[in-house]
Amino acid sequence: MAQTQSIPERLIGYTEFRTDLPGGQSTNWYTERAYVVRADGSGRRELAPQLVAEPDTWTQFAGWSPDGRQAIIYSVWESRENAAWEKEHRQFRMTPGNWLLDSCLVDIATGEVTNLTAVERVSAYNTGLFFWPKDPTRMGFTAHINDEDRPFAMRSDGTGKHDLSDKPGFTYGFSASPDGARIAYHQNYQILLADADGGNAVKLETGHPFNFVPLWSPDGQWVEFLSGVHPNSDPHLVRRDGAGLRKLADRGGHGGVQCLDEPDFHSGSSDLPCWSPDSHWIYYTAKVGEAVELMRVSLDGAIEQLTRSKPGVLHYHPQVSPDGQWVVFGSTLDGVRQLYVARADGSAVHAITALTAGHAAMWAHWQLVAK
Repeated sequence: MAQTQSIPERLIGYTEFRTDLPGGQSTNWYTERAYVVRADGSGRRELAPQLVAEPDTWTQFAGWSPDGRQAIIYSVWESRENAAWEKEHRQFRMTPGNWLLDSCLVDIATGEVTNLTAVERVSAYNTGLFFWPKDPTRMGFTAHINDEDRPFAMRSDGTGKHDLSDKPGFTYGFSASPDGARIAYHQNYQILLADADGGNAVKLETGHPFNFVPLWSPDGQWVEFLSGVHPNSDPHLVRRDGAGLRKLADRGGHGGVQCLDEPDFHSGSSDLPCWSPDSHWIYYTAKVGEAVELMRVSLDGAIEQLTRSKPGVLHYHPQVSPDGQWVVFGSTLDGVRQLYVARADGSAVHAITALTAGHAAMWAHWQLVAK
């Protein structure tokens, strides 16, 4: 594949945090901050520091607007008392008064923050905000209500929030197809495909108990998701109508990223595959020998291993640039969870963060339009 030589001028949004503080995951989560950096590693700066002015708050980078002018940032607060209860009981308690998580838009040029999920609030815990494809008046997000996550749509000003699922159940991985006409999500770990209004929902019959985060191909013709028995799940593929189910690749038992130096009851992060912009490749990570390597697989099943690492090295969270020429990913190549950029074939690797031991950089997202 032909590659350009110059590194793109796009920004990459991501999250930095501590990984070694005693006290468990919440103590380290309080240190999370949303950042942007250029793809050559320059220009690193924190976004929306005003969102962490109060105690026990943090931010996490979550995505971009289609024009690249706004970042999607999670603004998060959890009480210390609730964090202690969760650690003792080894379960989450995401209820009003204990948590407050909102999905906000941050203007990259001015720093202005718009909290859309606080408008006509339906939940104290709102994640997964996205701009509805082909409809600038609509947005989607996931709201946590009565111990369940629910797929919601709303107007672009935050009004008119309404549930798109037709029955109770834990929902996650909600997104809309590139033409805006279909939605996908998993409910109780089963994949559902439905019309944009939530109607005509069809469950994919995979035969597996664990099915996770369906991802639309950029051309809208395919849906990729992880399927198997948790935590051992592998990339699978279906057409947009749910036909033609097949397994694409094997992750070798790799089940996710441990975010902390000392694991807590839920301190891992799902290591999801991603699409190339031309819908030809799916990038993912897999255990190969004693390392977790960066891989890609074509729609016809041709697999390429893009990294070859020393034992113990972990690669995670790949994301392909909008022009398809570059990939950003996390790796412990130097012993610390850093972010790296490489050409799409895995060559010309360079670090874009320079964190020290006890810190991590994760959840990278390419800016959609270069500035």
